[in-house]
Amino acid sequence: MNWISNLFSSKQPQETIDPMKKFLIVGLGNIGAEYVNTRHNIGFKVVDFLAKEESLSFETVKLGAMAEYKFKGRTYFLLKPNTYMNLSGKAVKFWMDKENIPLENIMVITDDLNLPFGTIRIKPKGSDGGHNGLKSINQILNTQNYTRFRFGISDEFKKGKQVDYVLGEWDEDEKSKLPERLKMSADAVRSFGAAGLENTMTSYNGK
Repeated sequence: MNWISNLFSSKQPQETIDPMKKFLIVGLGNIGAEYVNTRHNIGFKVVDFLAKEESLSFETVKLGAMAEYKFKGRTYFLLKPNTYMNLSGKAVKFWMDKENIPLENIMVITDDLNLPFGTIRIKPKGSDGGHNGLKSINQILNTQNYTRFRFGISDEFKKGKQVDYVLGEWDEDEKSKLPERLKMSADAVRSFGAAGLENTMTSYNGK
């Protein structure tokens, strides 16, 4: 008789999403009010901007905060790890496994000192470049073969002041230009899922 009760049950089966149409977009940053407007938190800024554009809310989840975004038949999981930068890999690995998201559908957004302010460079793989967040992800996933989105923060600091610069806040000129750069970055994230990696690199790298 179970099938009869199931027939009239109010519970509906959960929607099954094709893993190839699921994307994990990880914005790297540090939690805490003192880090909100720092250069090192640009990963958080990009996913926050996209979520605001789409009127999405982040919810506290295991190892972070997450918003779910649907666009052109794809589902994007926007993740802000709460592990602090040097343990970011724990959150990436957990949500990658939990949502059954293939490695090629992961994008990690991070700051890059070697690029001029606001410049976008998206690559299918690469070293950590001394970035503690990428270092953690590389170690825990045991691979470097995932898409990384590097957002240029430039290297306008005096010798010995790198940490102060990276953990410092944007200057007034950068603040005025940031919204336009965040808009382009959000569009690049959408493109990654909807148009694919190669098309996204062609359209946005160096912009």
